[in-house]
Amino acid sequence: MLTIFTKLADWIVYQQIKLDANLPAARALHFFIEDTTKIFSLLIIIIFFISLLRSGLQVEKVKGWLEHRGIGIAHILATIFGAITPFCSCSSVPLFIGFLEAGIPLGATMSFLITSPLINEIAVILLIGAVGMELTLVYIGIGLSIGFLGGILIHWIGLEHLVHEYVYQIKAIHPLREVPLLTAKEIWLEKIRYGREQVREILRRIWLYVMLGVGLGAMIHGYIPQQWLLEYAGDNNPLAVPLAVLIGIPLYANVSGTIPIAEALLGKGVQPGTVIALMMSISALSLPELIILKKVFKTKMLLIFSAILGAAFIMTGYLLNWIYS
Repeated sequence: MLTIFTKLADWIVYQQIKLDANLPAARALHFFIEDTTKIFSLLIIIIFFISLLRSGLQVEKVKGWLEHRGIGIAHILATIFGAITPFCSCSSVPLFIGFLEAGIPLGATMSFLITSPLINEIAVILLIGAVGMELTLVYIGIGLSIGFLGGILIHWIGLEHLVHEYVYQIKAIHPLREVPLLTAKEIWLEKIRYGREQVREILRRIWLYVMLGVGLGAMIHGYIPQQWLLEYAGDNNPLAVPLAVLIGIPLYANVSGTIPIAEALLGKGVQPGTVIALMMSISALSLPELIILKKVFKTKMLLIFSAILGAAFIMTGYLLNWIYS
């Protein structure tokens, strides 16, 4: 389904503008067009339908249903849903915002936000072919564990106050409850109007951050060579794992896009733990994602989120390097 955005970028960059696909500028422009069209389309569709649902939904019942079944169940469901959605880190943000607005607890939404860019079925298939079944299963298990435990930790700390107030203010609006005498047709027209309003309101707040985030990712994607990674993430460097995580933060790509880099690094003799730490950092802790999330989270929340994931990726890298040494 999401290939339509790739084809659109292909058509604009290579057929209309007629840029050489080998040029860094062409790669950067292609990346920018593909991701901006994809993210804004997802934002519009998801926010609109979440708003339709929320306009007649009693959020208290949803929250009560989740709480009645235990926080663990909510986090497990969010983690599994994150693993089966084919989104990169920035593309996960629209659905994450929709979950928050629908009243889903912050910890569970964070489990989704962490897991979604780390794992998807396409990446799993590609990983098996590139690094083998054993390392693929290790990667999946670690990705699910980090998503689940990261969400639980954020829930346990209690960071709801570090989400910008407007998210909860929008969540609390249920205009249809105050007009119970509307006809069925009028109710649907009101829901549609409400959905359009929410799309405009949220896009107004975050569009610039999306453009800046994807623009930065496009520049990095087009102009930073893979050889640079091979030079600084080698296994002869005892700080290779934390360096790999730091290097990965500004490098924005879908987890599927990190697989060729992983294959090249493994082929050069880089240890598996270092490679997986880099893959996870690129796909789930990208600077463009953090820029977009800045409009949802306060600065302290962004720092906590980054610290939790960074520490988890570094520990994972060192542990796997020790196991495979």
